[in-house]
Amino acid sequence: MPHQVILVGASGLIGSHLLTALIESAEISEILLLLRSPLNTTDSKVRELIVNFDELEGFASDIKADIIYSCLGTTKDATPDSNLYRKIDLEYPLKLAGIGKKNGIKQFHLVSSMGANAKSSSSYLKLKGELEEKLIELSLQSLHIYQPSLLTGNRREYRLGEKIAIPIFKLIEPLLIGSLKKYRSIKAETVARAMLNQSLKEIRGTFIYPSTQIQELA
Repeated sequence: MPHQVILVGASGLIGSHLLTALIESAEISEILLLLRSPLNTTDSKVRELIVNFDELEGFASDIKADIIYSCLGTTKDATPDSNLYRKIDLEYPLKLAGIGKKNGIKQFHLVSSMGANAKSSSSYLKLKGELEEKLIELSLQSLHIYQPSLLTGNRREYRLGEKIAIPIFKLIEPLLIGSLKKYRSIKAETVARAMLNQSLKEIRGTFIYPSTQIQELA
């Protein structure tokens, strides 16, 4: 039976690939995009809803679907305001999951990060870890957390750190074998494909996928 889905973060690196995959999938009948500004998507499957993420509760009647995919995320460079940074990386996805649970969603899929840990000294990894813990506490029917390593692909925004890291990784990746294989970079398209594939299996429980497993699932 075709699924109705909600995608948040469709303009991002993984989200844009996931949107394409969802449109192409015969298993997906309707796609609702929650956006801050229009993407002007023309496919008949897609409906765009412009929302104020600080007031998501006001859009609760629209947040109804079988599956929610959250690809929200930012960096300190893109969002230097620490309060807004926390909202995007933690509060908005958590609020979305909470509303979805009340509305009976079957699955919630989250893009997190390799190394996510609520006790990490890195603010980025700490927020990712806190979000993972809080989502698990919600006891959703089916929670899927993806922890990719360094992402590759063409971003709309410029990220200096990634521009520097990616060429270096390409040089050293042949050396990353055995237990070090998990540090290999991964294509954003691969993460998106794994997310779609897992959502079509309709399995219950909480699942956390490290980067190497994401490659296999795709």
